[in-house]
Amino acid sequence: MGNDTMTKAVLFHELGGPEVLTVEEVPLRAPGPGELRVRVEAIGLNRAEALFRSGTYHYQATLPGSRLGYEAAGVVEGVGEGVTAYAPGDAVMAAANFDFGVHGVYAERVVLAEEYVVPRPTGVDAVTAAAAWLTYSTAYGGMVEAGGLRPGDAVVITGASSGVGTAAIQTALRIGAVPIATTRGTEKRKRLLELGAARVIATDTEDLVAQVRRHTGGRGARVAFDAIGGPGFAELGDALERGGTAVLYGWLDPRPAAVPLNWPMTVRGYANGAVVRTPEGRARMAGFIGSGLRDGSLAPVIAETFEGLAAIPDAHRLMESNTHTGKIVVRV
Repeated sequence: MGNDTMTKAVLFHELGGPEVLTVEEVPLRAPGPGELRVRVEAIGLNRAEALFRSGTYHYQATLPGSRLGYEAAGVVEGVGEGVTAYAPGDAVMAAANFDFGVHGVYAERVVLAEEYVVPRPTGVDAVTAAAAWLTYSTAYGGMVEAGGLRPGDAVVITGASSGVGTAAIQTALRIGAVPIATTRGTEKRKRLLELGAARVIATDTEDLVAQVRRHTGGRGARVAFDAIGGPGFAELGDALERGGTAVLYGWLDPRPAAVPLNWPMTVRGYANGAVVRTPEGRARMAGFIGSGLRDGSLAPVIAETFEGLAAIPDAHRLMESNTHTGKIVVRV
């Protein structure tokens, strides 16, 4: 295969707001053993990337010249020695199981290890694929694999208007569970109901525990799926039924999470990477996501699509405004 020597990528050399992100020419090497070179078609943004850029993620950027980006859809351009599962022309998605300071996919082309990608489901376009993998794998892994969510169970989903939140509503519905969505105000209530939430609780004005118990006939939810943490985590635990499970997968509130006292209960800290780093975990998630995209039960909610790498700072500004519902995608 021919070897390009450079490609455009988004880098940052200091921590800060979206303004620190710059598009630069960087070296692009040929894929080595066990690696693929991928032409990126679309990038899905995630809250973790804003935290990483600002220095508040659970690991730190290596500055200067840190890369960024977990999630992308693209096409294989070439493969290294020993790669047999993929060939040039194959459509793939990044599996978001790498250090994005080193392997970040905000770029025109990237070289990734074979275990860092999964096949793109047949017939799924790049924008949809870029919005699908991390949101649905987090929702499935957190609620089903970690939380044990079953058909008929009620699940409280916090931050429900986010990409993962909207994916969690659809995932709960797909397995026959009952999604109860929370959001701070009332502006997004109608949209969340349209997406299938059985109940939407505006936490700024409504009593979370009382509303959950009202909707569940006084029993409480079986599972809570929480992106926020902080002191409010204790109240979320109080909304669970006896023996329920609270799954904490994010820390939008950086304060220490308070332990719920609604015992007996289970508290799980869920890290999506721990599941997708195993071939078996990737296969389970790829099977669930691929079948859902094909039958239409999983349909990523796209808040807005931006054009070109230069638009990524503006895309980050929208993400941090919290005014959108669903996933933000950048077409490359």
